[in-house]
Amino acid sequence: MYRFLLSPRWLGALALTLVAAAVMVFLGNWQLDRYRGRTEVNERIDAGQRMAPAPLPDALRAPTGGAGTTGPAPADDKVWTRVTVTGRYDPTNTVLVRGRTVDSRVGFEVLTPLVLPDGTALLIDRGWIPPAPGGATAQPTVPAAPTGDVTVVGRVHETESGAGAVARRDGRLEIRRIGVSRLAAELPYPVYGAYLLLDEQTPSADPVFKAVPVGHTNNWQNFGYVVQWWLFAVMSLFGYGWVARREARRAAGIGVDPGPLDRAAEPTPSASA
Repeated sequence: MYRFLLSPRWLGALALTLVAAAVMVFLGNWQLDRYRGRTEVNERIDAGQRMAPAPLPDALRAPTGGAGTTGPAPADDKVWTRVTVTGRYDPTNTVLVRGRTVDSRVGFEVLTPLVLPDGTALLIDRGWIPPAPGGATAQPTVPAAPTGDVTVVGRVHETESGAGAVARRDGRLEIRRIGVSRLAAELPYPVYGAYLLLDEQTPSADPVFKAVPVGHTNNWQNFGYVVQWWLFAVMSLFGYGWVARREARRAAGIGVDPGPLDRAAEPTPSASA
């Protein structure tokens, strides 16, 4: 019944089905890797919120180059680590990160370099503030940074991709996304290869700042894609088998409707019969 499967047409169909199923399994495995990676990120975010702050060197290596250079990026397992560091803010090089949304409002995140005793600097995201009246791009009034020694507790945040160019407006640096290396090129000291998302500081931060929320990655979306691609692979193989079985039954005359009987084609019985 199934000898037709050895014909070139059916062998070609089988090859295409197997290739399609293999591609779908590969895509499912790729999404599974993304699910696992995003799950690890979420676990690090949760662990960072609970952990006691560690010294900065436990999470980030200091820059060793000259002014305008950056240090090494943090290892993956150090991102979102909660650390503590003491230094002095340099408000003359405050950076405004425009187009940032908190509580459905568009405003600015404020980054101020914290200069450490060894002359290196770490960018501190002090929080979000609304724009000045006049629109979402109107430069805000930035609360003054504390003077003297400041102890900061925050979470390590890796540099953002797609930062674009750094602009200067009314004497302040502005950028759309936080690209540490691009910002470091505008600063007069070596800069750590990540920035710190402020949780608390001593002296206390100005209450005008709103804490920047840390969103979890949507790992369950990737898990849904895993199930979807693997189901498609199973369905493609099942579909090939179903079509082949239907063809075999048709060739064997199983389940084939013979159609209505043509009575007119039958011989008419003789009168003597």
